[in-house]
Amino acid sequence: MSESASFDWTQGGDGIAVQRCRACRHAWYFAREFCPACGAGAPETSEASGRGVVHAATLVHRAPSDDFKALAPYRIVLVDLEEGVRVMGHADPGLAIGDRVRCTVRRIAGRPLPHFTKDSS
Repeated sequence: MSESASFDWTQGGDGIAVQRCRACRHAWYFAREFCPACGAGAPETSEASGRGVVHAATLVHRAPSDDFKALAPYRIVLVDLEEGVRVMGHADPGLAIGDRVRCTVRRIAGRPLPHFTKDSS
């Protein structure tokens, strides 16, 4: 990553890192050293608010591995974050498209993963 993102869940933190191009201002999720839109280097890295709106939701009945088998059925959502990127994560049962949500990082199946709950604010 071009800047330290110790807060990012993929680095053991409890947040989501978002990168933004200094040249064209395009934003993305998943760290890289260059802008996927214009190719400029040295993007800014910042912590996302974790707030957004559910874009899609599904209920997983068949777990992809034994680690998740005990959790099934569980909800997975795609969320459009306020920062302009779309992320995927686990979610509380009953969340639906259009719900306002907030992300926390929880240990799920023994690993830290984004988890979305309804945002009451």
